[in-house]
Amino acid sequence: MTTSERLVDATRDLLWERGYVGTSPKAIQQRAGAGQGSMYHHFAGKSDLALAAIRRTAADLRAAAERALGGEGTAYARVEAYLRRERDVLRGCPVGRLTMDPDVVADDALRAPVDETLDWLRGRLADVLREGVQAGELDPALDPERTAAAVVATVQGGYVLARASGSAAAFDAAVDGLLALLAGRRTA
Repeated sequence: MTTSERLVDATRDLLWERGYVGTSPKAIQQRAGAGQGSMYHHFAGKSDLALAAIRRTAADLRAAAERALGGEGTAYARVEAYLRRERDVLRGCPVGRLTMDPDVVADDALRAPVDETLDWLRGRLADVLREGVQAGELDPALDPERTAAAVVATVQGGYVLARASGSAAAFDAAVDGLLALLAGRRTA
């Protein structure tokens, strides 16, 4: 792994654990095992490094979601695979948590990959749900866009419930409830 990759990975972890303000250049350098000169050789500053880390985190989230949503099976099965994919529920969503970081939200450049990723996820879910409606698998009255927004909200809210209770069971209950509602909209 190159020095710049180690710096990005360290920043990703620190942003997830501590947020933007709590992620100091010194902490990044210590976690990455890199010196200050190396950091500033590869990145203009903390904001530039944070942006690279957020972009990588967003790309990883998209890839994980696409593995489930782009797989084989019915629309319902692919949404279920997305909802039940392995996650570190008690740690929360690395992208969703950034929406609660006031410094990320206040910075248009840092916020952009977060917005783009959540928009992409809603759109990708809506596409899968639309396929299910068009295939006659899901109720034609199902609104793919609103249902996709509900799926994303359930996942993000499930993380919050799990963290608040200290138990992944709260996340699982939210997913089970959503899948039961979606199963009720199946026609096949």
